[in-house]
Amino acid sequence: MASSVPTPESAKLDGRRQRSADSRARIVAAMLELTREGCVSVSAEQVAARAEVGLRTVFRLFKDMDSLYREMSLIVEAEVRKAIILPYRTDHWRTRLDELIERRAQVFERIAPHKRAGAAHRHRSPFLEESHRAMVAELRGVLREVLPADIAEDREKFEILDLLMSFEAWSRLREEQGLGVEEARSLIVHAVAKLVDGSRAP
Repeated sequence: MASSVPTPESAKLDGRRQRSADSRARIVAAMLELTREGCVSVSAEQVAARAEVGLRTVFRLFKDMDSLYREMSLIVEAEVRKAIILPYRTDHWRTRLDELIERRAQVFERIAPHKRAGAAHRHRSPFLEESHRAMVAELRGVLREVLPADIAEDREKFEILDLLMSFEAWSRLREEQGLGVEEARSLIVHAVAKLVDGSRAP
């Protein structure tokens, strides 16, 4: 029977793997911290300094900066999907729609700095472009599932709703128009209400 006692060679290999895993986690965390702080175009030097690793370590674990942006994109997508799959608290489509607005406001606010950084890099990355398109399609699908058929099949109403509830609309309200979180959320709720039932939300 083979011995389960680790050899010096295997222990050394396991140690290297653990150090690589630790360095990789620190590099990804550094990337997320820098983008969260508003750094749109992150450099490898900035990541290395924040993660307290050498520049060579960054490029040993990630072949280029695009790989790091991809890693960030996957984390952001996971955050969005976690919010998407939560069960609704009610059965009626109208209250579910308001709940969906609230969920998106919360998750969009959390991921906004990372999304802006990814968007600035997206034109150089086919992966990020495809990932963005896939997420937009997924969010459109979720919205369509909540709506009753008469609204979901009304192209004009659906497209306006999709725009009002998009990340791009949220980012515009928060950044370019300078609205606070609650003010931006309330504006979207009122605009959606006016579109779907002809009244202003309370």
